[in-house]
Amino acid sequence: MFDEFGSLGIKYEEAQLKGKAKKRLLKIEDIVRLKPFHWGYEFDNVISEKGGFDAIITNPPWETFKPQAKEFFAQYSDLVTKNKMDIKTFEKQKKKMLQNKEVANAWLEYQSQFPYVSLYYRSAEKYQNQISVVNGRKQGTDINLYKLFVEQCFNLLRSNGECGIVIPSGIYTDLGSKQLREMLFTKTEVSGLFCFENRKTIVEGVHRSFKFVVLTFEKDGETTQFPAKFMRHDVGELESFPDGETLNISVELIRRLSPDSISVMELKNDVDIAIAEKMAKFPLLGEEIDGKWNLKLTSEFHMTNDSQLFKTEPGKGRLALYEGKMIEQFTHLLSKPRYWIEETEGRKDILGKNQDSRQILDYQTYRAGFRKIARNTDSRTIIATIIPPSFHAENFQSVLRCSDKISNPPNGKEILLLVALWNSFVVDYGIRFRVSANVNFFYVY
Repeated sequence: MFDEFGSLGIKYEEAQLKGKAKKRLLKIEDIVRLKPFHWGYEFDNVISEKGGFDAIITNPPWETFKPQAKEFFAQYSDLVTKNKMDIKTFEKQKKKMLQNKEVANAWLEYQSQFPYVSLYYRSAEKYQNQISVVNGRKQGTDINLYKLFVEQCFNLLRSNGECGIVIPSGIYTDLGSKQLREMLFTKTEVSGLFCFENRKTIVEGVHRSFKFVVLTFEKDGETTQFPAKFMRHDVGELESFPDGETLNISVELIRRLSPDSISVMELKNDVDIAIAEKMAKFPLLGEEIDGKWNLKLTSEFHMTNDSQLFKTEPGKGRLALYEGKMIEQFTHLLSKPRYWIEETEGRKDILGKNQDSRQILDYQTYRAGFRKIARNTDSRTIIATIIPPSFHAENFQSVLRCSDKISNPPNGKEILLLVALWNSFVVDYGIRFRVSANVNFFYVY
């Protein structure tokens, strides 16, 4: 494994309290610390002689592979809580704790454990389906351990070997799982996709709205359709799955409805399938057609990555930051703002390296958009409104361009039309089959 890391050009990155991490050559101790498990050595007769396992049954961890700051600092202070502590309060407490040399060194060592391993997961041949590619572009996403297990299970099976795995529903919805779905549809025969909602606390310590699936597949072959059930609450139903109420979903229909993401819609019955078939006959919103009406979306400020810009008090020259939870259908006045941004700092962040010649930027215009955080179990999934000029927005997916020419900004009528369309029951019906917890661009396109 040491040689494999070296052949991939991976270096160890030592985290620093200030500035960028320092890179150095890997040492054998860096690999030993990982406690690698060698499947070919431990199961020589299975891998070498039989070509892999006959069957694999697993319930892997469902965690992202990255430093968890709140979890780390909670070891050193009872004041730090994972879910109930806002960013500003946590950062203040973190700064105090880092004044302790022992805590600071432990924090740096903890952070340094992730980058070189993460790079391996993104570069190694056996994990080639961890990064999704859409229209020739790689999509940035966190490494999630369950995704690694899905691909490794595929690798460890013999031809026609079977796998049963319990994982989050993101395997069939998230853009970051696209390449894994491509692998499952083209290199395995999916024999079942059974989705639970945790409303009855099937899994303890997990939110009641969280969804997870029992996925089964056979290595080799190809999937043309597969049996599926969604939003189930009784574990006993698995014993009779697939049954007469089971849907058989066509992969060809999935590709027509979601050509970029190959996301699986949570259809409930044959009527939903018939409606989806009719929907698939029309051009998708993201299709760019010459001489026709086109649309592009954009995100604005990020609550974590841009938190250094946020002020907790209003003041001269500061613009309010609209959070997604502050809007409701057709209104932006659901609640009062919590944060403000200095207009000069906001402009600098938006423009990046471009010169500020006092040009009109998006935040100075009316923008149509919708709340990003939403679930298909909410009363309404698409919540759209218009944000007025001189306000910034967070967790709000806004319209960047929409017209016959993609370079033109939307006009007033188009903005009103979009908001009315997004808030319609028809659009809400269609989007609910796709969304799990976030209304991402690729669901709308």
